Amino acid sequence: MVFDDSHRAAETEKVPLWRDDRVWKIVFQIVVAAIVVGIIALFAVNLNRNLARQGIQFSFNFLGNTAGFSIGETAIPYSSSDTYIKAIFVGFVNTLRVIVVGFVLTTLLGILAGIASFSDNWLLRKISLVYVEIVRNTPLLLQLIFWYFPILLSLPPPSEQLHVLGLMYMSKTGVYLPWPTIGANFWLSLVLLLGLAIAAWVVSSRRTKLMVETGASGQPQLTALIGIGIVAFLIVAIGFQWQVPFSPEPAILDNGRAAPTQVENGLRLSLEYIAILVGLVVYTGAFIAEIVRGGIQAVSTGQWEASRSLGLSQRNVMFLVVLPQALRVIIPPLNSQYMNLAKNSSLALAIGYPDLFSVSSTALNQTGRPVEVFIILMSTYLIINLLISLAMNGLNRSVQFKER
Repeated sequence: MVFDDSHRAAETEKVPLWRDDRVWKIVFQIVVAAIVVGIIALFAVNLNRNLARQGIQFSFNFLGNTAGFSIGETAIPYSSSDTYIKAIFVGFVNTLRVIVVGFVLTTLLGILAGIASFSDNWLLRKISLVYVEIVRNTPLLLQLIFWYFPILLSLPPPSEQLHVLGLMYMSKTGVYLPWPTIGANFWLSLVLLLGLAIAAWVVSSRRTKLMVETGASGQPQLTALIGIGIVAFLIVAIGFQWQVPFSPEPAILDNGRAAPTQVENGLRLSLEYIAILVGLVVYTGAFIAEIVRGGIQAVSTGQWEASRSLGLSQRNVMFLVVLPQALRVIIPPLNSQYMNLAKNSSLALAIGYPDLFSVSSTALNQTGRPVEVFIILMSTYLIINLLISLAMNGLNRSVQFKER
């Protein structure tokens, strides 16, 4: 009884503040926070003092002034009489064009190259190995310059443009591709394709479950998937109402030479856009290929052997059993590669593509507002990468094992 009373007394006795670890942890965090705030305040005071010496006041009001410069490639209407904020937004849209399309293409390339490293075909394995080793060990800036100057700028002039497969034109003015007619039929076709995609996912999931759990052939579901694919192809081919580019017959000048003609209809991609897109896709795809290869190797050998014992082909083993399990290993590092692609898009300045960084640099040179412009740049890239990380973290949670 005496022991219990003394034990309670020891528990109720207050520990002095200078001996309480919890208090010291809080104090340490407060001190560190105060030091960080102090350093930031020192930088801010120093910045204001230097700006005052130059007769400049920190402000974003310049964004409402007329930009006065043109942008070579715009996805939205723009003229030199628009404001700086409109010019920067045009550059932001151009950057998004590279990032979004780059995500899709680099994912496809990386997955294909990663799976090819496990192919039974010796040539395919070696091609994948050579591609990964060369691209990963070569600077990205060098690759961008390679794609732009020796490759794309060697295309013929418009008077001698290349007509490829009767569907596209290639010359120094750009590459012209077939493009759908944007209208009511286009949006209706997209809705139908979305419905078919959901139906295909349901049928595919059902087929996978039957093949893995019961050893069924999955032939009825495969037939349904083929039918869905045929319907989707017809919708894309007919419903999109494709505009195929064409070049009118050139007029003959007095000197006997053909007058330059301009390609009509279709979608024009500038050489600068193609260079930055191809460079980023090829470069990032090599890293994703290694991530996919490592994720596939992380799947135990027993999964391969058990799948083959069920009579599954090599392709079905890869896509139905191994790759879904490898996603748990692939997605986290994939997040970093997507963010690297978004940040590396700023290298478009080196080949003249008017992205966010390029347009902002022009605005900086004209306004003499480096601090404000770089705050806009850093904030924009930060938001883009935070959104990418948020989406990839959600995808990562969806593929992880759920404890019951």
